[in-house]
Amino acid sequence: MIIYEFKVKAKEFQYRAIDEAIRTSQFIQNKCLRYWMDNKGVSKYDLNKHCAVLAKEFAFVNELNSMARQSAAERAWNAISRFYDNCKKHIPAKKAVRPRDDDSRKGTRTKRGYPKFKKYCRSLEYKTSGWKISEKRKAITFKDKKGIGKLKLKGTYDLNYYQLDQIKRVRLIKRADGYYCQFAIKANVKVETEPTGKAVGLDVGIKYFLADSNGNTVENPMFYRQSEKKLNRANRQKSKKYKKGAKPQSKNYHKARCRYAKKHLRVSRQRKEYCQGVAYSVIQSNDLIAYEDLNVKGMVKNRHLSKSISDVGWSTFRQWLEHFGRKYGKLTIAVSPQNTSQNCSNCGGKVKKSLSTRTHICPHCGYVEDRDINAAKNILKKALSTLGHRETNTLAGDLPSGLVGFGLSSDGESMNQESPSRRARGVSKMYKMYKH
Repeated sequence: MIIYEFKVKAKEFQYRAIDEAIRTSQFIQNKCLRYWMDNKGVSKYDLNKHCAVLAKEFAFVNELNSMARQSAAERAWNAISRFYDNCKKHIPAKKAVRPRDDDSRKGTRTKRGYPKFKKYCRSLEYKTSGWKISEKRKAITFKDKKGIGKLKLKGTYDLNYYQLDQIKRVRLIKRADGYYCQFAIKANVKVETEPTGKAVGLDVGIKYFLADSNGNTVENPMFYRQSEKKLNRANRQKSKKYKKGAKPQSKNYHKARCRYAKKHLRVSRQRKEYCQGVAYSVIQSNDLIAYEDLNVKGMVKNRHLSKSISDVGWSTFRQWLEHFGRKYGKLTIAVSPQNTSQNCSNCGGKVKKSLSTRTHICPHCGYVEDRDINAAKNILKKALSTLGHRETNTLAGDLPSGLVGFGLSSDGESMNQESPSRRARGVSKMYKMYKH
């Protein structure tokens, strides 16, 4: 499954119609969630049937395409099934302190990912009906009663390579810089490549974006840190225009809010494109890639390092690395991060060091190496020692659609991919930087 994204060009009333369709989808999702809360033993099929009941009860719901209504119900069921899975896996709940009248009442725990009502929704999904693509594949027309009509598609991808029956989903997304249309296409993305006969271990960090077992390092661009002053300035300008208790807010406030959101969106796209380029370079240069299986969600709880960890984008880099590994038939292995920084890669002795110690000096054998490069060598050794027993092999299993082209998640967020020509230039630059 691959995801192609195009920017949408339309008239003002069409944008308003898209907003109305998104609000209707949100309404259906919340109503289905309420139906599940009020009735025991509700299944996914019951939620789909409940959409027909809502269509008869509310006229604005009936205006939305029937498969779009089912997609909204499926989103609610995804949250419900995730809650069931967390309960089966005994995943601990987050602590939440409720407001108390007296000191005798203690804080309570929230339920394990209990589904919540959607407050802000930015996307709408159609299945195989309710839309029609033009003959040249440069425009799409939505045929339900919401009045969206014909939308022009701006982008460099060519949909003529695929048949219409290969398009399984169409999604409309609202972002800070405009509206987008995504196409989920069922296609084979496997690419045969010549083997290089090389293996590498990768250690991601904050000082360096990554260091490998061959002694190469890639600098951390720190996109958020570089744009932090501009972001804070835009946030202050937005806050000054906010009037407490005013409903609705002024037009100047909404303009400032959009400017602030666009700056954040730009930083996010920079980070994702950089991670994509580095991951592509590593995959093209090696046949086996080993990396740490980091618990990033737990690491960002450190209030001293949370901003830096979020800025470097470890999870995004791993997603692209595993995606390219599947696409080009390369082996990617996630190993346990335990003692990879403490052990000596030369003799295996344990050398305790704090995070501030950036050079590994072994008192047993006298081996001296950069801390991150020493860890990368240990990661590669771990991967080779466990190969064929309990490794994480990304060649097995189906390819998740969220990692190809654009990630199509349930909340409308996407992994942005630039046009092929622009990405080729960026990847070429990343490859040269990685090799040298």
